[in-house]
Amino acid sequence: MAHVSNLCLVDFAPPVPHPLLAPVLVAAGYPSPAQDYFDGTLNLNTHLISDVTSTFVVRVSGDSMEGAGISDGDELIVNRALTPRDGSIVIAILDGELTVKRLLVRAEGVVLHAENPNYPDIQVPDASSLTVWGVAETCLHDLRN
Repeated sequence: MAHVSNLCLVDFAPPVPHPLLAPVLVAAGYPSPAQDYFDGTLNLNTHLISDVTSTFVVRVSGDSMEGAGISDGDELIVNRALTPRDGSIVIAILDGELTVKRLLVRAEGVVLHAENPNYPDIQVPDASSLTVWGVAETCLHDLRN
């Protein structure tokens, strides 16, 4: 099961004076001879954080969400102010622990769905007993690993 191993506030330091990211299209197939031009810097806070007061970063521990592109050790940007909806990837509290799952709202009840066939769905018997801690907005996945 994918659990949350670390929880931290987001550091909203001012942007660094040099470009961190050039927001140009990068072809994953054949390179394009016409590239967009970008001159300036990109503030990752404004790019990744939609609500400063309710955003946290959590680290994932486990492989139950690999089918959603969330791997062990990834960091998720989580917004606690968002309303969870059917299909949202949420941080839920189960048995006193934070866990990452896809929220499925069905006629027969609420399901916390793992995106790995090795893990069973978790049927929530009473929706009022479910605590959704926040909604994941972005997954930060390190490509060096």
